[in-house]
Amino acid sequence: MATLTARLPDDKHMRLKALAKRKHISINKLMEELSTQAIAEFDAETRFRAMAARGDVTKGLAVLDMLDSAFSL
Repeated sequence: MATLTARLPDDKHMRLKALAKRKHISINKLMEELSTQAIAEFDAETRFRAMAARGDVTKGLAVLDMLDSAFSL
């Protein structure tokens, strides 16, 4: 396991400390959870962009049109 040192403004540190306390976890665990969430979002965006690059624009727009018509008031 690696160790990471991060410099944060005091006010941000205090807010993260309060958040961790409210969740009944350590700041270390909070940072692990936040980094996991950030990595998951990055991976999802990367997969989406890769799929979009292989996709067909005409078909994609047709699907969006179908969704628009299905959810229009």
